[in-house]
Amino acid sequence: MGDLNYSELTRRGPPNPNMPWEGAASLTPTGYPTVYRGREVIRPLEIPNYHPLVEDSPINDNDAMVKQIIGKGCGLASLITENLLIHPFIVLRRQCQVNPISKKYHVVPITLIPVIIRLHQTQGLNTLWKGIGSVLLVRGLTLAVEDLVSKVTPWPKELTHLSFKSLGQHILLKCVSIGVVTPFYSASLVETVQSEVASERPGVLDVFRDGAIRLLDVGNKGRLIPIYALLPPTIVCSVVKYLFTISVKSIASHIMRTRHKYTQESQGAYSRDLISESAAQDIEIQSVLISMFTAEVIFYPFETVIQRLHLQGTRTIIDNLDTGRSVTALLTDYSGAADCYRNIISTEGPLGLYKGFGALIMQFAVHVLVLKSTKWILTEVGTFLRPKQKIPKSAPPSYYEI
Repeated sequence: MGDLNYSELTRRGPPNPNMPWEGAASLTPTGYPTVYRGREVIRPLEIPNYHPLVEDSPINDNDAMVKQIIGKGCGLASLITENLLIHPFIVLRRQCQVNPISKKYHVVPITLIPVIIRLHQTQGLNTLWKGIGSVLLVRGLTLAVEDLVSKVTPWPKELTHLSFKSLGQHILLKCVSIGVVTPFYSASLVETVQSEVASERPGVLDVFRDGAIRLLDVGNKGRLIPIYALLPPTIVCSVVKYLFTISVKSIASHIMRTRHKYTQESQGAYSRDLISESAAQDIEIQSVLISMFTAEVIFYPFETVIQRLHLQGTRTIIDNLDTGRSVTALLTDYSGAADCYRNIISTEGPLGLYKGFGALIMQFAVHVLVLKSTKWILTEVGTFLRPKQKIPKSAPPSYYEI
C-alpha cells in the first residue's frame, strides 16, 4: 500500500474497524485509530465548554434553608419592633404633639436625649412604656373588627385584585373598622400621654371602659368634643394615610424588584426564579419601612391636629418635655380641625405641626438598626452552622493515561 496524502485520507473518512488497519483494536469513541503506521495519533485537547451565562449550578438546600430562616427572622424582628420596641418613641412623639404651650419643639433627636435621661431619673425606666397595653388592645380590636365585617359583608379584608368595586368595598371596611375603634383609640391616647406622677396608673382593660364612656357621652360637657364630631376627621385622615402607605409600598416594591432583576441580568445570572424567596422577603421588609416612614412624615401635621382634638376637655396632665422634671395640664379650646390648624400656625408657627419629629427619626433609626443587627446575627450563625462543601476532584483526561 503506497503512501497516502492528506487529501486522500480525508476523502476516505474514518477507517473501518473491520479493516486490518494498524491500531484498529484501540479506537477512540469517535471511531478513529490511536496508532497509524507505527505512530501515535494526536487527538485535539478535550476541554469541557462551560459558560457562566448558561451554567446551571445546583441549588444548595442548606443555603436556601439558611436564607429562608434569615428572612423569617427579620420579619419577626420587624413585627416585634413595630409593636413593642418603638413604643417609647411613640410616647415622646405624642406628648410633644399635644402640648400647645411647649417652648422646645424637639424637631431633631439630639434635644430629646437629655429629656429622656431626666424622665428616667425622676419617674423610673417604665415611664416611657405607659399605655402599651391599651395600644396593643386597640390594634387587636381593629383586626378583630375588620375580620368580623369581612365575614358578614362581601367587603374584602385584603386587596387581592385591583378593581374599582373591590377598592371601594375595602375602603368601606376600613371606614367602618376605624369608626368603631375611634372611642377606644381616644381612651388609649389618654393613657399614652398622661403623666404617671400626677394620675393613677390605669388597669389593663380600662381602655374598654373609658372608650365606652366616651362613646355614650354625646352631650356637650365643657370643651370635650363628642365622638360623632371626631369621627369624620379621624376616618378621613386614617383612610387616606392607609391608601398612601399601600401605594408607596407597591411602588417601592416594584422599583426594587426591577432593580434586582436588572442586577441579575447584568451579572449574567440566569435562574429559574429571577427573585428568590430570601430576596423577596428583603424587598418586602424594605418596602414596608419606606412606605411607613414616608406616610408618617407626610401625615405628621394632620395627626398632630387629630390628637389635640381627641384630648381636648379630657383633663389630661402630661409630662413637660421642656425640662423633663415637671408636668403640665392640657388646656385647649378648638372648635374643630380647621380651627385647630389655624391656631397652631398662628401661635406656634409652621414647625408647631412637627413638634416631636425628632422622636419619629429616632423611632425609625432604631427600627432599621434592629433589622440590620438581626440579619447580621442570623447570617453569622447560618455561616457557622452551614456545612463546608467538598469540592470533588475531576479525573484527568484519557490522553494523559499511558
